[in-house]
Amino acid sequence: MSSQGNYRINPETLMYEFRASSGWKRFFKVAATFLASVALALFLFWFVAIVLGKDLPKTLYLKRQNIRWTSRIEVMNRRLDQYEAVLSGLEKRDEDIYRSIFGMDSIPSRERNAGLVSASMLAAIEAEGGSGVLQSTAYRLGGLAKKATVQSSSFDEVGKKASLAGDMASCIPAILPMMPGRFVLTSPFGYRTDPINGTSKMHTGMDFSCPPGNPVYATGDGVVESVQFEFFGYGNHLVIDHGFGYKTHYAHMKTINVVENMKVKRGDQIGESGKSGRATGPHLHYEVFYRDAFVNPANFLDTTMPAEEYQALIRKREEEHQEVLGQPFSLRRRQQK
Repeated sequence: MSSQGNYRINPETLMYEFRASSGWKRFFKVAATFLASVALALFLFWFVAIVLGKDLPKTLYLKRQNIRWTSRIEVMNRRLDQYEAVLSGLEKRDEDIYRSIFGMDSIPSRERNAGLVSASMLAAIEAEGGSGVLQSTAYRLGGLAKKATVQSSSFDEVGKKASLAGDMASCIPAILPMMPGRFVLTSPFGYRTDPINGTSKMHTGMDFSCPPGNPVYATGDGVVESVQFEFFGYGNHLVIDHGFGYKTHYAHMKTINVVENMKVKRGDQIGESGKSGRATGPHLHYEVFYRDAFVNPANFLDTTMPAEEYQALIRKREEEHQEVLGQPFSLRRRQQK
């Protein structure tokens, strides 16, 4: 086995002579070289990062990646601005036009904006060390998804109503509740002096003065929502739900010929006028509601319809009932919806 060492020149003999080296010397030499290299590397990192204020290669790479992703998020947020503007326009048209036309209730703001982003999504973002910009974008994405879902459902509801738009004309309470020429309009819609206590009070309907027993007719197609018999207040009265946001109320009646959940059509006789309840004389108190708010019935009533045309409508309805059921509408039994 040859020993390790190196050749050196002898200055006296001018000859190369082999000199063996020990293992410890070699070890210390290698260790010293390694430590010197580490120290030099640390010095260079310190000098570049601290003295010169430069980023280390990995830090510089991460910063570039962060800038790249931040730019992408900014582009996404600008697109979200555009999508939010479009969706807001759809929501406004939906509330102000589509749902209003068909008498549909508004969608509450809390329902449109509920559940913007799930807790699990936020937890995942925080676990990954997501920034505030990323969390804000997640909120906006969640909000748009929720609003889009609500708006889609709303359009589905409007679409169903629109498919029934042909029936809307017959459902709006458009004719007088009594035969023209058989009543006197004694009190219109608006503020008046109460005939009992003499105070100024809002009159929420129209009063048609007439003798007891005068036939009362449905002013539009609908379903009888309620029938009540009271000693005070409105006395014997009923409410018809016409759909599309419209309802009509007939009060102080003598008799009522319909029951709850019965379908009626415009021109069907629903009872007779009277003076039941809190009334100073025989009359029909008639009210119209639109989306659960009192409105002036005169805005819907066709007061120019001649008595002959009105009578022809009533006669046609009676003939239709006799053909279908073999009996007048006033004797008709309860009918399912």
